[in-house]
Amino acid sequence: MYVTQTLRRAVQTGGNRTATIFGTRRRTWLEFQDRVARLAGALLDLGVQAEDRVAILSLNSDRYLEYLYAAAWAGAACNPVNIRLAPPEIAYTLDDSASQILFIDDTYAKLLPALRPLMKTVRHVVFIGDGALPEGCLDYEQLIVSHPPVADADAGGDALAGLFYTGGTTGKSKGVMLTHDNVVFNALNMVPVQDFNEHSVYLHAAPMFHLADLANTFAVTMAGATHCVVPRFEVDPVLAILQDEKVTHSILVPTMINMLLASGKIPQYDLSNFRRLLYGASPMPEALLLEAMRQLPTVQLTQAYGQTEAAPLVTFLPFEHHKGATLRSAGRAVYGVEVAILDAEDHAVESGTVGEICARGANVMRGYWHLEEQTRNTLRNGWLHTGDVGYMDEQGFVFIVDRAKDMIISGGENIFSVEVEGAIYQHPAVQECAVIGIPSDQWGEMVHAVVVPKAGASVTGDEIIAHCRALIAGYKLPRSVQIRSEPLPLSGAGKILKTELRNPFWEGRARSVN
Repeated sequence: MYVTQTLRRAVQTGGNRTATIFGTRRRTWLEFQDRVARLAGALLDLGVQAEDRVAILSLNSDRYLEYLYAAAWAGAACNPVNIRLAPPEIAYTLDDSASQILFIDDTYAKLLPALRPLMKTVRHVVFIGDGALPEGCLDYEQLIVSHPPVADADAGGDALAGLFYTGGTTGKSKGVMLTHDNVVFNALNMVPVQDFNEHSVYLHAAPMFHLADLANTFAVTMAGATHCVVPRFEVDPVLAILQDEKVTHSILVPTMINMLLASGKIPQYDLSNFRRLLYGASPMPEALLLEAMRQLPTVQLTQAYGQTEAAPLVTFLPFEHHKGATLRSAGRAVYGVEVAILDAEDHAVESGTVGEICARGANVMRGYWHLEEQTRNTLRNGWLHTGDVGYMDEQGFVFIVDRAKDMIISGGENIFSVEVEGAIYQHPAVQECAVIGIPSDQWGEMVHAVVVPKAGASVTGDEIIAHCRALIAGYKLPRSVQIRSEPLPLSGAGKILKTELRNPFWEGRARSVN
């Protein structure tokens, strides 16, 4: 399998259909492929060779999509950079990956003065923005105009399709090596579970650097559907584009869904064409999910669970199982992927027993870039060890309890932050919350909650604890609660950065466990 086969199929089955929509720009699949082939020619002319890394630091755009396919068309590998990283962290991912070319837009071109002294391997910077060309950059449109289209390199199989850096909020980011087989296998799963077809219009509102969005990207192309793109998630622009472009599908992380629901603006827009909303990338509180189903009654909500190392899809929960006990699950293994719950010795545990969620299949990464020991540990005994803790019921539904690193051990008891957060989110005054473990001389760690009230609402820490007392066991209750007015810190993918919340409590300690 090879990434560009998804594009060639879209052209073959409907070359004159709309491929991309970005602002006033609209292009057909034939036009899109021509631009991709020309841009690939420019990359080759700039010295890019097989599996060389080509990076991008940019907000979402139609050119981002062209970049992804041009890298594959040239036989190179993409390296989408997390837009929330600081210049030293960006430079680390560029140098660690030995990226040769960097694509950059108007927003992040402002970082070039700080980046240039730090970048050791980048030889050319390509400006993909619409503003004035920054000094020392190559012009994206000029490269396309000045180069003839080249033949597809037909890179595929186990060849490197992309390096996707994961983590970075604690320690060094790890470069996940995904092959063409990994990426296309994932797309083959996404088409049926998302019900994509040539009439679908998919909105890229989540950041395109993240596998949560990329999970859909190649599947949308494979189906010959339309990519509709907004630069970033903002409530009003997203609702307007859902209405005006008759969007049918999208993916949003729970924090984005929370912002949409809290805006009170959904009834102001015609969302009659919007029929499928996928959520994932971080835990979805049950109270938030029920509210989404109430405010979006004509939209089928679906859940994807996975991780970058799995390209990323592992399990899927379709709309028809958003009821009863399975509402709280992450679904069942997708086609061609085997999922098991294993103990510390990698033995399968009985149904209902908590262990580590593990997976294997054609979706699993080639390994971590230049990290052989971590690769062996993560892929030991033939299984991808996700680092997530959960259990499986007798029908194969997987229930995620927590990230192993987010589990709080207090007085010898395991407390799962997701469960405590689920209880807190049921309080009517709560907009956002995060539960972390903080040091305790008596218990080792204790449960601490950080809560952001809804606009116009007020709540005290004592009220939060009293509310939780009726829902969870006493040993799981928050022992302290911080009420804050500002939003919780988010990663570029929209996940709550618990590390930033933990740091003040663990500062000066050798370990972040007690």
